[in-house]
Amino acid sequence: MPVGSVLEAPLLEGSLVRLEPLGRRHAAGLAAAAEEDRGSYGFTWVPAAAEVPAYVDKQLARAAAGRLAPFAQVDRASGRVVGATAFWDPRPWPDGEGLCAVEVGFTWLAASAQGTGLNTEAKYLLFRHAFEQWGVARVDLKTDARNGRSRTAVERVGARFEGVLRNWSASWAPGEQGRLRDSAIFSVTAEEWPEVRAGLERRLAAR
Repeated sequence: MPVGSVLEAPLLEGSLVRLEPLGRRHAAGLAAAAEEDRGSYGFTWVPAAAEVPAYVDKQLARAAAGRLAPFAQVDRASGRVVGATAFWDPRPWPDGEGLCAVEVGFTWLAASAQGTGLNTEAKYLLFRHAFEQWGVARVDLKTDARNGRSRTAVERVGARFEGVLRNWSASWAPGEQGRLRDSAIFSVTAEEWPEVRAGLERRLAAR
């Protein structure tokens, strides 16, 4: 992928989840998903139903700038939109040709989709595309350092904890607008990917 090109969101499909390039057609489904039960969103900003159209527009604007490739997560069994995720923060190789690294983020799921295997398969599809199609050297993931649930979920998909960066990025926690958070940083490298892939495939096969 040459530098300066738009970071594109391809259609990625597994047995449990289909990752569709985000569009305005997903707004109604995202609004319903976000309002199921918001109890697990303490450290993650998830738009309320009324905020979804503006949220989608903002994600599409980031995509048009080439910094984000957003997806709607669709539960294949029901056909329902159950959340969102994205590739973002693409970083080029030193020679300027292709991607050296990319982050997986902007991820959230409806309460009914959490713990069902959809997150595991979504990460598998995203990692596989990044490593095997784009040839990246690493995939980054980060979360609020206080978010133990998210940190556990990231570690369970095979990412390695690298440390906490203090005052690293904007806080998404309710009531903390304008404040900075400490971010827990995780990664999977190209050298680790075969082992991580095998582990994810075992987990998915066991469901």
